Amino acid sequence: MMAEPLEMKHCWPLFDQAQHFDLGCILNSAITDAIEPPEVGALSIHHSGCWECDLKDNSLVWSGGVYDMFGIPRGASVTRQEAASLYCADSRALMERLRTYAIRYGRGFTLDAEICTIGGMHRQMRLVAAPVWENGRAVRLHGLKLII
Repeated sequence: MMAEPLEMKHCWPLFDQAQHFDLGCILNSAITDAIEPPEVGALSIHHSGCWECDLKDNSLVWSGGVYDMFGIPRGASVTRQEAASLYCADSRALMERLRTYAIRYGRGFTLDAEICTIGGMHRQMRLVAAPVWENGRAVRLHGLKLII
């Protein structure tokens, strides 16, 4: 029996997106961003967050929970390169492969990854991502990051 390609173990078609995540129902980032954690860097209720990456320039938009997860001060300017460097090597390599596949083939993906915060703390995180298509091509990726 032939092994299933790596991408197929993590990816799903965009028409199936509602079964994998619903940004409005799982997490309302407008509400969680308004609630500050009790201390700087504390996860508090922010065990998850929404994110978006504009593929035109790789600029990132994060909800407060994502900043908290990575131990980065809320509102700080973070490049995609800086964010990707916080993924441990194996997780980063797999994330980059799945990201490329998602953009090329219009598929969402889910990945359990290990990250290292800017303070050196290791965490397990679930990354859920889906491309946004306009005029037949991916223009953004968006999704959720959750501490697991």
